[in-house]
Amino acid sequence: MSWHLPQLGTHPDSPFPTLDRALHDPNGLLCWGGDLSTARLLNAYRQGIFPWFSEEQPPLWWSPDPRMVLPTASLHVSRSLRKLWRQQDWTISADRAFESVIRACASAPRDGQQGTWISAPMRRAYVDLHRAGYAHSVEIWEGDRLIGGIYGVAIGRMFFGESMFSAETGGSKTAIAALCAVLHAWGCPLLDGQVESEHLATLGFRTVPRATFIEQLRALCSGDTLHGQWGRRWPLTELRHLHECSVHLG
Repeated sequence: MSWHLPQLGTHPDSPFPTLDRALHDPNGLLCWGGDLSTARLLNAYRQGIFPWFSEEQPPLWWSPDPRMVLPTASLHVSRSLRKLWRQQDWTISADRAFESVIRACASAPRDGQQGTWISAPMRRAYVDLHRAGYAHSVEIWEGDRLIGGIYGVAIGRMFFGESMFSAETGGSKTAIAALCAVLHAWGCPLLDGQVESEHLATLGFRTVPRATFIEQLRALCSGDTLHGQWGRRWPLTELRHLHECSVHLG
């Protein structure tokens, strides 16, 4: 690495550098090292920091400025997506197939990218978070076939989106819409999209200054609203119900 970055200590509770030390280029790169233990990951997310690195690199930790976020009441649902919902008989679930979703995200092709940052150590770390009740997935099904999904980390009333995939047109957007609808119903106002992208912008994600985002986290990352397994408490299972919810969202 050519960057002069602070290195994290070996203990899971080792403090992260202050965010004003994050690089501007590449945007948000803060430090390197440490591990992907559940304790360290939860500590990172509560401070607006997340890991992102390729297999040949040590763990790299990021906090970009600005941040891409979506108020869960402001999802934009296009006419074409609403039309698709009326034509399909898909079903929706949560935490039914977390490991399948993360594997599908890892193997999904990305424009301008070779390989995946969702390496085997990353997958194991987020499966551990899932088993601890902090990482969750939303799945879209066509019969028994998984055709779309999203996974991320939930702390308090805050959801940090990590990755999504689509095996059919509209699969990932439907997963995001379902997630937003339920988060909104559960009193969770914000979905983090991490870094800017045109795809997220089409759904209503917008940029906010990092300082604003961190201030919001202080209030949202407390309590246990989203903790635990979501399977039995997940209220949204049919596309027609999602269509009804979306009328009241974006």
